[in-house]
Amino acid sequence: MNKLVSILMPAKNAALYIDKCIQSILNQSYLHWELIVVNDHSVDETMDYLTRFADTDQRIRVYDNKGGGIIAALRLAYAKSTGDYITRMDADDIMNENKVAALLSAVSNQKLVSTGLVTYFSDTGIGDGYQQYTTWMNTNLLSADPFSDIYKECVIPSPCWMMHRTTFDSIGAFDRDTYPEDYDLCFRMHQHGLKVNTVNDILHHWRDYPERSSRTDANYTDNRFLELKVHYFLTLEVTPKQTICLWGSGKKGKSIAKLLQQAKISFHWLTNNPKKIGHNIYEVILEGESIIEKINEAKIIIAVAGQEDQLYIKEILAEKTG
Repeated sequence: MNKLVSILMPAKNAALYIDKCIQSILNQSYLHWELIVVNDHSVDETMDYLTRFADTDQRIRVYDNKGGGIIAALRLAYAKSTGDYITRMDADDIMNENKVAALLSAVSNQKLVSTGLVTYFSDTGIGDGYQQYTTWMNTNLLSADPFSDIYKECVIPSPCWMMHRTTFDSIGAFDRDTYPEDYDLCFRMHQHGLKVNTVNDILHHWRDYPERSSRTDANYTDNRFLELKVHYFLTLEVTPKQTICLWGSGKKGKSIAKLLQQAKISFHWLTNNPKKIGHNIYEVILEGESIIEKINEAKIIIAVAGQEDQLYIKEILAEKTG
């Protein structure tokens, strides 16, 4: 018997794109799937499209979100699903026709998440930033340990993963109310020791446009990402008596300093700027890099934007540990 794959998809005001999205699902080479779509209070014709598709294909089921937001929609979709394998889709994106088959084939055990390469597309063209991000993500996905860069960005593309239902339940499914929900799920994959099996083909086409949720929804602003990163850094990386060093006193560094203080965590605060050494910010005195020589086995958070500065800091740390 073929394995049933549940495709979970929230949809909000997606009328412009949902036709092509669902057509790409209907065109899948693997046929034994169910699509569970939750309409998240759309005010356009999204529900009309969904109803039409559900009326013509019994594998498609549509529900209205009883709560609000993507997490509530995903919870409802998961509760209504019946497949042994779980994957997620976004209502404005497009699947490669072999996506479901490839992801399913790559899930060989229950301590594994499968994924594949991704690409962006847009009616107005893709900027250098997104092109660089795509290159970084795909290169990272094919590395020996994709989770090694998890504190930089979300390393598993949110609409391009698959895992067994028991594995998904074991890491908490969509139980947490934490945004960005895709990044939080990625951290939980890492926390529970899942291995990543990446299909070396482009399986998912991410659509970029001005109204995209990641651009407009307050749940995906930079500060929410920092909060999540600091939470998991303190949870997964730091022992109770371990020294923490925060390196960087710009906007990002100050935001992280506040989060550490809110968590009642003491830390050394380092800066490369000699004019700032000795300054008091948030009741912490900024120190120079020489303090590194006096600290053993410290956990270091690098919060500087410039690539040259980042490389300089990494060289110093490599010399210290080498």
